[in-house]
Amino acid sequence: MTQLPTDIKLHKASRTLTLTYASGEEYTLPAEFLRVHSPSAEVQGHGKPILQFGKINVGLTKLEPAGQYALKLTFDDGHDSGLFTWEYLYELGRRHDALWEDYLAELKAAGKTRDPNESVVKLML
Repeated sequence: MTQLPTDIKLHKASRTLTLTYASGEEYTLPAEFLRVHSPSAEVQGHGKPILQFGKINVGLTKLEPAGQYALKLTFDDGHDSGLFTWEYLYELGRRHDALWEDYLAELKAAGKTRDPNESVVKLML
């Protein structure tokens, strides 16, 4: 059964989205985390996910319902093509720590960073 949040709060200053559920569960998801885990084709690729990097400063500018099944999130880097289903948002909240650790390991393995300016600095050295 799909978990529907009973409350959704966008905190622009802290760049987070908080989802509260009837069960008492509450998940605060950073915009960067949501951006790099976007369900869009741009991020998920066509069967092979595309590693997102340099997104440490990304924020959320807008939330819109997509029918009764999802939220459309608009990020301040212009990304807005992923529809985050209620089920996917719940899984992101529930598995946040493990998913974040996996993401950081993927960045390290690829020689990429969360900082959009860091790759520029490396090139200039």
